[in-house]
Amino acid sequence: MDLAKRTEILMMIIMVGLRGLSMAAVYHVGDSSGWTILGSGHNYQSWAATKKFFAGDTLVFEYNNQFHNVIQVNVIDFKSCNPDSPIARYGKGKDSMTLESSGEYYFLCGIPGHCQDGMKLHITVNSANSTASPNPTSIAPPLYTSKLGYLVMTIAILLSFARA
Repeated sequence: MDLAKRTEILMMIIMVGLRGLSMAAVYHVGDSSGWTILGSGHNYQSWAATKKFFAGDTLVFEYNNQFHNVIQVNVIDFKSCNPDSPIARYGKGKDSMTLESSGEYYFLCGIPGHCQDGMKLHITVNSANSTASPNPTSIAPPLYTSKLGYLVMTIAILLSFARA
């Protein structure tokens, strides 16, 4: 097999392997409405109910930072709309956060009255190796073992090419 053909095959294999490693989903909170209360009538819990979140996924909050922010809080502060003891505070207007691990995540707008008016979000993040079937409307990544399988397959093929 000539060098050009081997290089072409190798590049295709690498692309397939990298595809498997980059399957985490990116969710824009509130979809096209973004993170807001002005005239949106948006219910963030209804929005979240149509998604299945996994560790490694990313949430993107887009909002006007002159009027809103994003505060990550614990469950008690979430229920009482208390932004005073944040786990994390965001205020750039377009903030991304990777959901590092499975569990419950709670977000609210810390501007007075906004959380009480519904600008709050609670999501449940599943582990990457969860066996639960994905919600058909979600963009959930494949099982972690599938990602690992892609990586192992890619390395094995690369090693076989290196020996040839």
